[in-house]
Amino acid sequence: MAKARSIELSEAQQQELERTRDHHPKSYMRVKAAAILKVWAGKAIRQVAAQGLLKPVHEETVRDWITRYLHEGLSALLVQQGRGRKPAFSPCSRQHRNRRSPSTSHPLPQSTALRSPAQELTALGGACGSSVDEGPLHPRSL
Repeated sequence: MAKARSIELSEAQQQELERTRDHHPKSYMRVKAAAILKVWAGKAIRQVAAQGLLKPVHEETVRDWITRYLHEGLSALLVQQGRGRKPAFSPCSRQHRNRRSPSTSHPLPQSTALRSPAQELTALGGACGSSVDEGPLHPRSL
């Protein structure tokens, strides 16, 4: 069996982690601080990762938390700006696009301007060489 990793923490670091574990506004910071404190108390990383937290995490994740904390301090445990999955669609982007100043926005050509579904069907019917009011599936023809 592999030897458990031992961590040396100063009294100030221990108090900082306990304060973070008990009072930090971000829940992920409380979880990370709790994991580091449990490993410091003598629990194996494997045990902490599998059963010692609210949800199981990978052992490598706990190792990374410990390494980052020891090298860079508590601020290294914060999720950095720009991390995580980017949204595929955001209503904010549409609002932002509509708020552009008139000098930078370009009007859409009439053919691609927003139209009602009825206008769109009429345009499609004209493009296909037939009228929307014609055809075997139209209610008037049944």
